[in-house]
Amino acid sequence: MGEPDSRVANAGALSPEAVDVYGRVTRHEHIDPERDARALAELAEWGLVTTDPRLPHLPIALDPQEAGRRRLDDELRRMAAKAALAARIPQVTDELSLHFERAKWRSGRGSEFLGEPELVDARIEQAVGQARAELLTAQPCGPRTQSQRLAIEERDCAALARGVHIRSLYLDTGRDDVVTRAYVSAMTGRGAQFRTQVTQFQRCVVIDRRQAFISDHIVNSAPGHASWHVRDRAVVAFIAEVFEECWRRADPWNGDPHSGAPRSAGRSGTRTTLLQREILRDMARGIEQRLTAQRLGIGLRSLSKEVHTLRQLFGASTLQELTYQWALSDERLIDDRPPHHGQATA
Repeated sequence: MGEPDSRVANAGALSPEAVDVYGRVTRHEHIDPERDARALAELAEWGLVTTDPRLPHLPIALDPQEAGRRRLDDELRRMAAKAALAARIPQVTDELSLHFERAKWRSGRGSEFLGEPELVDARIEQAVGQARAELLTAQPCGPRTQSQRLAIEERDCAALARGVHIRSLYLDTGRDDVVTRAYVSAMTGRGAQFRTQVTQFQRCVVIDRRQAFISDHIVNSAPGHASWHVRDRAVVAFIAEVFEECWRRADPWNGDPHSGAPRSAGRSGTRTTLLQREILRDMARGIEQRLTAQRLGIGLRSLSKEVHTLRQLFGASTLQELTYQWALSDERLIDDRPPHHGQATA
C-alpha cells in the first residue's frame, strides 16, 4: 500500500484518512466498511465516492474535479449568504438601537428619546395642550404645509385663549413663504409674537419653562425628526435662555413679506460687507460692541474701525444716527444666511 502524496493529503478540508481511503478505492484495494466508515462518510459528503448498499466493501471513486466544482459552488453560495447576513447586521442594529437608546436615556423626570415622528408630534401636542403660562418655539426648518398650518393654528389659538403667552422664532426665509406669512398674520392679530433671524439657530419648543423638546444630537442612527423630551428643570431653563438670546437678536415680524430690497450681498449697489452688516444688526438690537466683537471673532479695535468706516459711508455723525440710517437702508434686508434645507416640525 503506497503512501498518499502529502500535497494531496493537505488539500481542501479532507482529512489524511479520507485521502488515504480515496487512493485505496481508486486502486481497488480492500476497504473495511466498519474501520473506514468515518473516512468513507467524509468522501461521500464531498461527492468523491458512491457505495452500493449491497456491496459496502466496494465503493466507487468519482471524478474529483467534478466533485471539487460542486463543492466550490456550495461553499461560494454559503459565503454569499454569510456576506448578505453580515451586510444586514448594521441595518438591524441601527433599528434596534432606537429602542435601546429610548430605554437607556429615559431616567425619571430627566430626558426621553423620541424616535418616531408620530410620537414626537403627539407628545408636543399633549404638552402644548397643557401649557398654562408660556410657549416658546424656535423653528429653523422648512415651511409647513397648509394642513400643518391649520392644525398648529388651532392648537395655538386654544393656548392663547387660556392666557398662554406665545413667542415664535423663524428664519428670515419664512418671510418669503405664503403659508407661514398667513399663519403669523393670523396669530399676531390674536396676541402672539414673532421674530425672524438671518443666521441659523437650534430647534426647540419650551412649555412653561418646565419641559422642552429639542433636536437629537446623541443617537447617530436616529432620523432627522428624532427629538428629546426634556423635563430636567435646570436643562429646560438653559434651553429657554438660549431661546431668549436668539430672541433678543431677532427682528420683529407681523407676517409682512420682504420688500423689493436686495436679497444677496453680491448684487450691484450693495455698499456694506458681510462683517459690517453683522455689526450694524447688533447695533440696531442694542448689543454691546464688546459682545459683538467676541461673537464675530475680531478685536474691539478692528470693530471700531469698521464702525468709523460705516459712519462715513452713511454720513452719520453719531452712532444713534448710524443706527437710524441703517434701519432705513434696504441693505438691512440682504440675506446673508448659509443655505439650509430642513423639515418642518410641530
